[in-house]
Amino acid sequence: MTRIANIDYYLSLRYKILLLPEEDGWGAIIPEMPGCVGGGDTIEEALEMLEDAKRGWLLRSLEHGDVIAEPADYAAS
Repeated sequence: MTRIANIDYYLSLRYKILLLPEEDGWGAIIPEMPGCVGGGDTIEEALEMLEDAKRGWLLRSLEHGDVIAEPADYAAS
């Protein structure tokens, strides 16, 4: 399901996050937000960077009027 809402709405949703071990630390991505990535020396740093990237990704999408997907229901998979 998709809908246009404000930034607070999308920030309140629980998107799936994938953590990826890398040679120099950790990467983190949100599959429903193409190009939204974070990285750091630790998992905590990667998640902090991802949170910043998520906010920026959502703001740009809302400014451009893009449709933003809501989180998939991974419990049903």
